[in-house]
Amino acid sequence: MEPKRIAKVFLLAENRLLREALIRILAKKSDIRVVGAAAHSPATREKIIATHPNIVLLDSIDLVFSDVKLVSTLHLAIPGVRVVMVDMELDEGKFLRAVREGVVGYVLKDASATEVGATISAVADGEAVCPPALSMALFRCVAQNRILGDSCRMLSRREQELMTLLRERLTNKEIAARLNLSEQTVKNHVHRMLKKVGAPDRLAIVERYQVQSLSGGTA
Repeated sequence: MEPKRIAKVFLLAENRLLREALIRILAKKSDIRVVGAAAHSPATREKIIATHPNIVLLDSIDLVFSDVKLVSTLHLAIPGVRVVMVDMELDEGKFLRAVREGVVGYVLKDASATEVGATISAVADGEAVCPPALSMALFRCVAQNRILGDSCRMLSRREQELMTLLRERLTNKEIAARLNLSEQTVKNHVHRMLKKVGAPDRLAIVERYQVQSLSGGTA
């Protein structure tokens, strides 16, 4: 039997007490080795990359959603690295956004030390972990994306063109200038697209279109 793989973990936690507590707890597990611990900073990112962990544990959802693009940066710099969020809220929206960014472990704030350790071990073994209360959100998201993908395929040629520009985060005014249309015409197009796809806003329609494109469901 092959020896169990050791999870090399970097604790990127803003809360010093949490870092110290996790170091003590994880040090007792034979399949986990903490290779570093620090609060976030540009220098810390370099330290993480230098230690080459296979698990990075975060306690700040803001780092995932900020312009820092921390998760994607780590994925590019450390092939195979997996990110676990800990001390999280039971918030479906934040959870799904974190998953889209590349997080594969999500631990709620009321989780025990044993649960945190078990999550790290499971993620190191190639599993994705989330609280049972949030697993249904994933199923609903996949089902909704299938429905939305069917709607996206009904977009006209002009609407497909607009979608490309929406993905560039252009404003209506910028799109109008690019396509030589009036700003009101662009607004009307976007309004019809939102209604056709059933998305609440332009950011939502772009996110859903991108998911469908990645899955091969949209031409």
